[in-house]
Amino acid sequence: MKKFIVVLVLLLAVSTVSVFAQSIEGKWLDANYDAIWEISATLAGVNVRLLDYTDGSLIYNFAGMIQNRSFANEGINPVLSFDCADTQRSYKFVSNLPGTNLTMEIRRTNEPLYTVEMRKQ
Repeated sequence: MKKFIVVLVLLLAVSTVSVFAQSIEGKWLDANYDAIWEISATLAGVNVRLLDYTDGSLIYNFAGMIQNRSFANEGINPVLSFDCADTQRSYKFVSNLPGTNLTMEIRRTNEPLYTVEMRKQ
C-alpha cells in the first residue's frame, strides 16, 4: 500500500509539472522592454533567462538564483512564481487559459507593481 501511495504521489507531481510546462514553458515577448523571457520547467527545477529581443543576447540568467519557487493555480490558470535576491524582485507568471498569453508581474521594493501581457514567440 505504501508503494502505491508513493507512486501515485509521484505521478501526480509529474502530471502537475507537465501541465505547468505546457502552458508556461517557451519564449514570451515583453513588448514594453523588447525582451524575451525564456522559461523551462521540470521536476528538477525552473530555468528562466531574459534575452534581448533584437539580437537574442543574454540580459540575465536566473540559473542558481531562483528562490521560493512555487507552482500553483489561480482558478484554471497555472502559475509559476519565484523570488530572486540578486535582482531584489519577486516574479509571477500566470498562463491565461484557454488563451495563449502569459501575464507577468514583477514586485520590486518601493516601486509600483509591473504587469505585462506577453505573447508566445
